Amino acid sequence: MLSGGEVAGLIVAVFWAILVCFLAYVLIKLGQVLQETTRLVSNITERTVPLLSEVTTTVTTTNAQLERVDAITARVQDITGNVSSLTAIFTATLGGPLVRTAAFTYGVRRALARRKRHDVEKRVRAQIRAEKHARKA
Repeated sequence: MLSGGEVAGLIVAVFWAILVCFLAYVLIKLGQVLQETTRLVSNITERTVPLLSEVTTTVTTTNAQLERVDAITARVQDITGNVSSLTAIFTATLGGPLVRTAAFTYGVRRALARRKRHDVEKRVRAQIRAEKHARKA
């Protein structure tokens, strides 16, 4: 038979053997996880590199288009300034005479309307006088 110390040593040895087997199993699984992770990272890298080159191409093309838009915007700004200047010149050149012409025609229309009204009033007065004389006679 085994003594108490030998039984304890045997239990400890079995425990250590089980612990080593468990740790070996854990390490094997961890190795598999690391291999799968490496494979996943490799696949992501293989897919990401072409995407990054496409993104770079897209950004380059977009920058070129933005430069064209900037040039167009600058030209539109120049044209707007030119139109504003042309409008100011037109207003200064034709605005004053146009206002004077409008005022003159307004005055002429008003004078003609007064004259017409005066003529109508004269005729009405003459007619009223004629009717009064006709009644008296």
